[in-house]
Amino acid sequence: MKVNRRRTLFYQRRASNLYRLFVLVILILAGVWFITQLSTGKLRNPFKPTPTSTRTINSLVLEGETQFKAGALNLAISAYQQAAAQGSVGDPHLWTELARIQAYSSRLLSNDADRLKRLTEALQSANQAVAIATDDSDAFAIRSFVLDWNADPALDPLRTSDKKAADFIFDAEQDAVHALHLNSQNPLALAYYAEILIDEQKWNQADLYIKPALELGPQVMDVHRVYGYYLESTLNYSQAIEEYQKALNIDPNLTFLYISIGHNYRTLAFLSTLPSEQSDLYKSARTSYAKAITINDHLKISDPSPYLAIAKTYAQQGQFFAAALNAQTAIGLDPTNADLYGQLGDIYKRGRNFETSIIALRCAVEGCDASASCQAVLAGSDCVGVVVKPLVLNPNSATYYLDLGSVLSAFAPNKPEYCPEVVSLLTQLKVAYPKNTVITRNADVGLAICAEVTSALTQTPVIPPSVSAVPTLMPRYTPTP
Repeated sequence: MKVNRRRTLFYQRRASNLYRLFVLVILILAGVWFITQLSTGKLRNPFKPTPTSTRTINSLVLEGETQFKAGALNLAISAYQQAAAQGSVGDPHLWTELARIQAYSSRLLSNDADRLKRLTEALQSANQAVAIATDDSDAFAIRSFVLDWNADPALDPLRTSDKKAADFIFDAEQDAVHALHLNSQNPLALAYYAEILIDEQKWNQADLYIKPALELGPQVMDVHRVYGYYLESTLNYSQAIEEYQKALNIDPNLTFLYISIGHNYRTLAFLSTLPSEQSDLYKSARTSYAKAITINDHLKISDPSPYLAIAKTYAQQGQFFAAALNAQTAIGLDPTNADLYGQLGDIYKRGRNFETSIIALRCAVEGCDASASCQAVLAGSDCVGVVVKPLVLNPNSATYYLDLGSVLSAFAPNKPEYCPEVVSLLTQLKVAYPKNTVITRNADVGLAICAEVTSALTQTPVIPPSVSAVPTLMPRYTPTP
């Protein structure tokens, strides 16, 4: 007999599950959306490498060292800043190198305000290094160096704090002594302490520290730079050139070293009494400055300092036309820099171009508009010009105040309207520098001229009835500007 199988006795027939179907539809739709987002670039594949890999600290440090060797100090600063920012705990070496490079880069800046800003940043970096490593000799040595460079009296009028140059030099000496206490064989600490002593005009003491630094750090650029500075300060210009050259052999692209060499050649030329030797020395000075220009051009750095140094060299030779051309080129690289207009005005004055010197010196001392800035550089009608802000009165700008006051006073007998400006300028100088005999003596001459001019103008001349002409007012003397 045939018996039908009763399947339901062994298992139950499967039924469709609506929840399972709903989940599957959702997953399919999510997959389609994900693939669409990947294809449009709105989502990044997690299995692909990042577009730019994260730089390691060692890589950034290596870049900073390389850029410093190349002379690109701003790029070196940027690399060290990135490395310092990535450090989790903090590496004092990163901050000391950053502070050192920031201080050196201030030499490439052409106005006091920018220089102060950079040196302030260097001091902040040095403070960070000391805060991380309270017993690190290098950290205190570098901070002593930065404090010493902050001790420039010309920066005092620009500071917002009450701390003055004397305070910075005191702190610098304290840090240098502490660095040597931590490590008496540290060549950087020895060299920087010697530099501080040089700035304090303690040359005999400086000699006691720079000589051991040379023995301990013959391959350290800073040591040879400071020894060159020592030799230059003690009037040994030829030896200073040799020492600066040794520093360049270590770091061959530091333009401020070429400029220091040029300055020493120029001083030797000024001191020479042999025309042929003098000519060769001036040529060597210009060659050294030109090397700095070549490096800047290669690195695309707009630094007016080498052109200004060449301008001063030509002016010292009495070639004022060539001097003015180079000074004008310097202004073209930094057209809002009031100090450059002061330098150009001095060149015009020495070249007896008195009218134009007044325009340039006014840009430096009083500031000027775009039109006057064009006139100062003798530009054509297509000159755009810039607004130039005035310099504050400090030891560097005092020369421009005196030059402008002297030139204006020389014209005062024929242009008495200059006298109020003369009195204002020269009185400011006498109040600011009462112990500077050069300033006070020259200021007194200009003030005396204007006093005589003003007195003559306020007098009522007695004219005989038969005479109708007004007498011509003449000063006792008219000094040559």
